[in-house]
Amino acid sequence: MMTTHTFFIAFTVFLMGVLCLTSAKDIVETNLGKSISLGLGIFWSIRLFFQFFVYSKQLWKGKKFETFIHILFSIFWAYFSIIFLTIYLTSKLR
Repeated sequence: MMTTHTFFIAFTVFLMGVLCLTSAKDIVETNLGKSISLGLGIFWSIRLFFQFFVYSKQLWKGKKFETFIHILFSIFWAYFSIIFLTIYLTSKLR
């Protein structure tokens, strides 16, 4: 059961990446794209929140490799959150 759940989460994230790679111009320039950008920004912001406040620190704290990965992916999720939310917010400020 968990394998199926994990597959669909990974597949969804993969499709988000495909969407960004194949439709970057549309995401930035169209109203639908900006709405999608808001959704992706919220998604990655929630993921970043979970990294610090939901998942146990015991998973990474005191372990060199796991701590490195924790920091790396935290930066990664913060970057995605900022980029997608900026796309949406700059369109509203014009």
